Amino acid sequence: MMNWILLIVAGLFEVGFATCLGKAKESSGFTAATWYAGFVISLSLSMWLLIKVTRELPIGTAYAVWTGIGAVGTVLVGILVFKEPANFWRLFFITTLIASIVGLKFVTNA
Repeated sequence: MMNWILLIVAGLFEVGFATCLGKAKESSGFTAATWYAGFVISLSLSMWLLIKVTRELPIGTAYAVWTGIGAVGTVLVGILVFKEPANFWRLFFITTLIASIVGLKFVTNA
């Protein structure tokens, strides 16, 4: 169970590095450098946690869940923070992606 929790945290750090990249793009000077530092830290932690959990979880499942959490979280941050559109089809496909992530958890025996 701990590996699944760490995998979720790794996915959240993936959302963090994507968010930092988006905020850095909107910034300049020291503020942009701070966001880029957050990007590097989040990326490093996300990768380290992914490496750690793949010692126990199947790589295909772990990678799919990690990228899925990152994708869902990044789209939600895009909608809530960066004011990207939240139309029916975007929300529909995000919902199907969440269902797929949950499904992978239930069919994995680790």
